[in-house]
This record gives sequence, C-alpha cells and structure tokens, in this order.
Amino acid sequence: MATDTAFLYSAEYMTHDTGFGHPERPQRLAAIQEALAASGLDSTLKNMSPRRATVDDLARVHRPDHIETIREMSAAGGGRLGYDTPLSAESYDVALLSAGGVLAAVDAVVDGEAQHAFSCGRPPGHHATPTQAMGFCLFNSIAVAARYAQREKGLARILIVDWDVHHGNGTQDAFYDDGDVFFFSIHQSPLYPGTGASAERGIGAGEGSTLNMPVAAGSVDADYIGIFEETLIPVAREFSPDLVMISAGFDAHEDDPLAGVHITTDGFGRLTRLVRDIAEEQCEGRIVSTLEGGYSLRGLSASVVAHLQALAE
Repeated sequence: MATDTAFLYSAEYMTHDTGFGHPERPQRLAAIQEALAASGLDSTLKNMSPRRATVDDLARVHRPDHIETIREMSAAGGGRLGYDTPLSAESYDVALLSAGGVLAAVDAVVDGEAQHAFSCGRPPGHHATPTQAMGFCLFNSIAVAARYAQREKGLARILIVDWDVHHGNGTQDAFYDDGDVFFFSIHQSPLYPGTGASAERGIGAGEGSTLNMPVAAGSVDADYIGIFEETLIPVAREFSPDLVMISAGFDAHEDDPLAGVHITTDGFGRLTRLVRDIAEEQCEGRIVSTLEGGYSLRGLSASVVAHLQALAE
C-alpha cells in the first residue's frame, strides 16, 4: 500500500488574476508554499504536476453553455460573472488546470502512487453549480473529479466532506439526486450563499445522501469535532465509500476575515485525522483533498501545513 502524500501544484495557478483587493488572490498560494518550506514538510511530500481537465471531463458535471461562457469571456480578455467572480484572460486555462489537479490527484490515489493527495489549486470550485459560476468559483473541481472517479476509475461510492465555512451549494446541486455520492457539509449559517439548511437532504435516488450541518458564528474546535465524531463517522460507516474526498476550505479558521467560526490550526489537524480514520476503515485510506477557501494568509497557510501533516502521519 502506498504511504506517500502527493502534493499537486503549478505556478500557473498564480496567473488567474482576480484584481486588486479581491480576497481570492494569488498570494494565498504563495503563503502556502512559504509555510510548507518553513515547516520542512515540502521535502517529504510527493510533488506531482496537475494536468488540464478536458471539456469532456467538465461536461460530466457542467452544461456546455456554462463551459463556453467562461471560455469566451476569458478569450475576450476577462470580465465578471456576478458581483464576486472575476475572470482574466488566463482564467479559463487556469480553471481547467485547477480541475485537472484534482483529476490527477484521483489518478495518484486510485492507481496506488500515493495514499493521499492534496490539490493546491485555484480558483476554488465548490460554489460552481452545473450551470453557474459564483462565489469565486468557475468549475466545480471536486464534483468533476468525483464523477471521473466513478466513470473512469470504477469507484461506485464517493464521500465528499466539505468543511469550508461557506456551504458548497454547487457540489450539493451536482449530486442532489444521486445516492452514490454522499455530500456532507459543515458550514456557518447564516452566511453566503444562503443554502445548506439541515432540511436539504437530497431528492429521488439521492434522498438522504446530502447531510448539512449548519453551525453558528462563534463555533469552536469542540463543536466541529463533536459533529464529526457523533454524526459524520456513523453515516460514513453506513454509506461505506470507495473514496473519501475533502473540500478543504480553511476559512473557518479563527483568523479568517470572511466568517465568524473559530477553528484553530490544530483543530484542522484534528478534523483531518478524523476523516483519515474514516478512509482507513472504509476504503484502504484513500483520500483526495482539494483547496477551497481560506483568506487569512497566516491562518490558511498554517492550516494547510497542519492538514498535510495529519494526512502524512
């Protein structure tokens, strides 16, 4: 069994230009790189290159007109989708690479090159619905990769754990009627994008395969750990996934400027260990994690280090 933790990154991710003052900025990844180097962890990771997702990869989740809108806007030099999601001339290609980083992470884990993989890309993805870019997100990288794992790698059942402080509405939308993808989200409420009520549990064949755990501003490590131990672990055992995926947003960190949850750096390490325990029990330890939010450079970078350290233990 592979024991390495793969780290997928490209300097090209820095070229997605969101403009002055935007919280989802290239400096996020620079801070992560600096923290990994300072910790010495970078030398222990299995560094791997992402690949670019194809239109066919994206089309497993996104409608063709959604994909084409982003391509055309980037080709024209950029623009803005909604009030919060800017594009530059490079954004389409970078978004393909960000989605492809998670595809390459699936390859690494399923093919046995690594036990775990973390895709350190941008733009993030979990707010992008099958038809709409929003919330800084263009394509839903984790949803595209989950479908890839099912269709191309033969993994029937996927568990997605989303601990970004904002509800992953796009991921929920992609799998709301699918009983083979279990979507678990813990997020601050009320907060953008206004979805993720506990009553949202899926429809049709997917009824019961969406589990939202909204928490109040001011929630701390113990609140999250209790929910993971008392709720996530039992439902994960019942679902019995073939692969565990993490939408690893770190904007629930106590230093983050865009929310009011107070998870510590150590808390993210503890949450990672709990998810790792699920994967070791259910699916030979296979975990694919991808960066979502996190807008305090210090909180984000320290939390990514803690996350990777916990995976690599």
